[in-house]
Amino acid sequence: MAKITIDPLTRIEGHLKIEAVVENGVVKDAKSCGMLFRGLEILLRGRDPFDAQFIMQRICGVCPTSHAMAAALNLDSAFGIADQIPANGRIIRNLIQGANYLQSHILHFYHLAALDYVDVTKVAKYDGKDAGLNSVKEFITRALNAGDMSMLGPFYPRYEGDYRLTDEVNIAATGHYLEALKQRKLAHEMSAIFSGKMPHNVAIIPGGVTEVPTVDKITNFLWKLNQIRNFIDNVYIPDVLAVASAYSDYFSIGKGCGNLLSYGVFDLEVKEKDLSRRNRLFKQGTVSLSDLKLAALDPSKITEQVTSSWYKDSPALYPGKGITEPDRNKAGAYTWLKAPRYGNTVYEVGPLARMVVNYVSGDTTVKQAVDNVLSYFKAGAGALFSVLGRHAARALECKIVADNMAKWILELKPGEPTCVEYQTPDESEGMGLWEGPRGALGHWIKIKNSKIENYQCVVPTTWNASPRDANDQPGSMEQAIIGTRIKDETNPFEIGRIVRSYDPCIACAVHLVTPRGNELGKFRVL
Repeated sequence: MAKITIDPLTRIEGHLKIEAVVENGVVKDAKSCGMLFRGLEILLRGRDPFDAQFIMQRICGVCPTSHAMAAALNLDSAFGIADQIPANGRIIRNLIQGANYLQSHILHFYHLAALDYVDVTKVAKYDGKDAGLNSVKEFITRALNAGDMSMLGPFYPRYEGDYRLTDEVNIAATGHYLEALKQRKLAHEMSAIFSGKMPHNVAIIPGGVTEVPTVDKITNFLWKLNQIRNFIDNVYIPDVLAVASAYSDYFSIGKGCGNLLSYGVFDLEVKEKDLSRRNRLFKQGTVSLSDLKLAALDPSKITEQVTSSWYKDSPALYPGKGITEPDRNKAGAYTWLKAPRYGNTVYEVGPLARMVVNYVSGDTTVKQAVDNVLSYFKAGAGALFSVLGRHAARALECKIVADNMAKWILELKPGEPTCVEYQTPDESEGMGLWEGPRGALGHWIKIKNSKIENYQCVVPTTWNASPRDANDQPGSMEQAIIGTRIKDETNPFEIGRIVRSYDPCIACAVHLVTPRGNELGKFRVL
């Protein structure tokens, strides 16, 4: 029996340690360890509630828009205005969030996950006129000639031994890596048209948004969006299919817990105050692989546990009553991530959850897209619960979001309001349920004397990378790793592929601060 420790697991957002116990080439146990402490909820105590949607964006630079939205919805709820958001405000919120979805999904596949499958060293064979590829060729060739792979910078570390794509596809995908950087830049620019800046926008507020639509802004936004849509249709989705064709065994690797949860995202109307029942593009609900039936979302079933987390022991608590009291020396704990549970059961969140929930709910667009992929690979619905199922779901979702954004932008009405007025109550409670690119995101607030008395966040990666709970149930990512056959214990590329398929964002799940903001150290990790 051997123990594998990957610390840090790179090409994700933030710092994550994975431990796996391997016996006869099979993972028997796994631990997902978030190694930094998240303290932003503590920082909000005693502040004006209006500060929440600005401060909580600082949780993460990759998905700040999602935290702005969850915080704003949280305050909409607490202020009693959740059903009063003007149509322009609702649509612009969706457009700002949608732009972040596009850049995040493109970032994940090309700049984080694809390097598990694409052998960039093959670009040394490139013989063409593309300036970008020639620059990469020179960079790669210099490292190969020196025999020092650490010179490969963003392409290193890399896993040797299981690259299956043809030289032609490897070279093309490397070029797409470069093109994806331009597409992400376009998405950021698109967001800034209505959000003011990216990251950490200043437009999303309780009651709607501060920005107003004009013909020039609509035209500019749509022009950029159509370029990204072309990239998604003709580059991103074909590349995902190419990887899936070469690595089809990964449709049966990394199953996870088999339970999926979605809060829903992209409001189509705001008549309903109850966010768990609101009409959204991606629906709310839960689905399990055991029966593939949709169950309604019940927020009261959400709890967080700290049995294996570095927090003072407490019972499983509803987030609205949550407590954040760190205890770094707690016996038996191994992570700063808490353990969210829904009905005391482990759930996975993210694009796969959203797509399957919509698929089971009867969404014809999603059903056709998913059925086409399953038919292409001659696979059943169970194949979605896998490494490649997550990648396919993310790519298809990217297209669906982009196509709907092209409709929403034309629904804006210049000259009409984008927000409503509100008053901060003396006492109130709120809940903001939304979906970041990586999954279900919830913010909860309690206001007393017009100040924040308590604020809690349960973020997507806390769900997916959660530790064992009081019933000794491993989190979804841990379950996905357990049972995996490892070809080479000194080169465990299977674990990296499984973890990255979840697109973990440890920046959202954990944070480290000192009271004086002191720099604790600088590290260069190869």
